[in-house]
Amino acid sequence: MELKGFWRRAQQDPDWTAIVEPDGTQHTAGDLLARVNQLTHALRERGLEAGDGIAVLLPNGAASVEVYLAALQAGWYLTPLNWHFTAPEAAYITVDCKAKAFFAHERFAQLGVDTADQAGVPAEARFSYGSVPGFTEVARLRGGQPCTLPHGRTAGTTMHYTSGTTGRPKGVRRPLIGLDPDDAVALATGLLSFFGVTEGQPNAHLMTSPSYHTAVTVFGGGALHMGHTLVCMDGFDAETALALTERYRCTNSHMVPTQFKRMLSLPDETRTKYDLSSMQWLIHAAAPCPIGLKHEMLDWWGPCVWEYYAATEGGGTIASPQDWLAHPGTVGLPWPVSEVAVVDENGEPCQPGTPGTVYMKMGMSDFEYFGDPAKTAANRLNGFFTVGDIGYLDADGFLFLCDRKSDMIISGGANIYPAEIEAEIIMNPKVADVAVFGIPDEQWGEQIKAVVQPADGVEPGDDLAAAILAGLEGRLAKMKWPKSIDFVAELPRDPSGKLLKRRLRDPYWAGRSSNI
Repeated sequence: MELKGFWRRAQQDPDWTAIVEPDGTQHTAGDLLARVNQLTHALRERGLEAGDGIAVLLPNGAASVEVYLAALQAGWYLTPLNWHFTAPEAAYITVDCKAKAFFAHERFAQLGVDTADQAGVPAEARFSYGSVPGFTEVARLRGGQPCTLPHGRTAGTTMHYTSGTTGRPKGVRRPLIGLDPDDAVALATGLLSFFGVTEGQPNAHLMTSPSYHTAVTVFGGGALHMGHTLVCMDGFDAETALALTERYRCTNSHMVPTQFKRMLSLPDETRTKYDLSSMQWLIHAAAPCPIGLKHEMLDWWGPCVWEYYAATEGGGTIASPQDWLAHPGTVGLPWPVSEVAVVDENGEPCQPGTPGTVYMKMGMSDFEYFGDPAKTAANRLNGFFTVGDIGYLDADGFLFLCDRKSDMIISGGANIYPAEIEAEIIMNPKVADVAVFGIPDEQWGEQIKAVVQPADGVEPGDDLAAAILAGLEGRLAKMKWPKSIDFVAELPRDPSGKLLKRRLRDPYWAGRSSNI
């Protein structure tokens, strides 16, 4: 069967429902393609060329998909921004990705204006869905432009941001491949094909999480290119997910274990009243899934719950329901285009069952951390890369993860970086030293804990905790704020000054494992 992306499919079948908005509004592929082409023509007239960057602050739905498809057919790098960020956080990424155009939705109008102002985005490069002060509305931008495919189409890609385990976020950038966008579709849909996901209608993909997450873009975009209907959620609600699965006969979705937990917590009468038999590929990753939780999902949804291990940088492994049941807790075997290695501190392969640092290698295009060659080189070993996870391979080659990245907190599937939080808290004059780490949370997987050494003469207690949190207002997104703060007389550091964070963290995890 000839591979073809959204654009070719939309020309051949313009009446297929491509998108269902969170409010139920439906968009046919033909209408969506016309708007995408108009947007591409308009941005080219504004001077955008292949290799340029675009930053977007857009919710799930047609708006984000339009810009995504325009970028991917014009050779642009698309960087989605987390709308929970503060303006300084979003502006940093907007500047770093060298955005030549900035899109914001009217829902995020103030954040969009503040981000564009702080990033120095010129007025002529600001565009909005709906009304945002100082922005040109996209409807006006598209006005008068042809609906035909633009000439000289060339494949673009996304550049999502991640900071690995420490530091400020960095863009994971891959070279442009110069192919026709429809011919490049194998790269967009390849991961889904590893799960056996099939092309065309009547498939429908349930998009449960914000599209600024890498995996949501990969799986949602890939499904669209395979001819699936995208059914978009605007914030996850457990019963709504079940209802949408039944209503639109959704066949595939991407979730995180926190969402599993929320669905499993519904009353029995709610869980059993929906027909979920259409679901064939309920795919999850992003955080460790407790074995008991996974068993409950398999018992409820049947053998459609697939797992994988990867990162923004690439991957990875995949565990079919059958593989997982035979090897409970595994994240699977390597992808057909990937290799996985587990090595010791000397870079030598570990024996089966012996934990070490997990490295991966993809046979597809490589990546760099944009503008940071030192960081790019630091995570490499003989052509493999690592994101710092600890795990082991069993005798059959199945990968098991033992630990998180050294410091990263994964809460509700979102990556939260302690160094960024510590850097803000330490600026408080009432704080002498601080450590931030994740502790167990039954709903979110992990929650943020801060341990603070007060400055000399400062009394620890609730008043100090409140003052510390107040100091984060406007500086860090609230999802990054500590849920609780403890106080100690002195934080443990070795003679070189290195913080011995594990001494603080381990008591909270005593008797627990990421796979239990």
